[in-house]
Amino acid sequence: MVKWLVTLVLALLVLGLLTPWLNRLGLGRLPGDVQVKRKRGVFYFPFTSVILMSLALSLLAYLLGR
Repeated sequence: MVKWLVTLVLALLVLGLLTPWLNRLGLGRLPGDVQVKRKRGVFYFPFTSVILMSLALSLLAYLLGR
């Protein structure tokens, strides 16, 4: 249980540190990323960006596991 919690915290930390860099690459503004602007706020659903990041992380895990 503790191992999973530490892994989750580290993953969120890395993601938080990489967010500005990923924004400069254009992630978040790809076709398929949905942004809904309303009077009360903005809702953002980065479908395409999440799929690309998942594929990249899966490839990295596959290559490191070999």
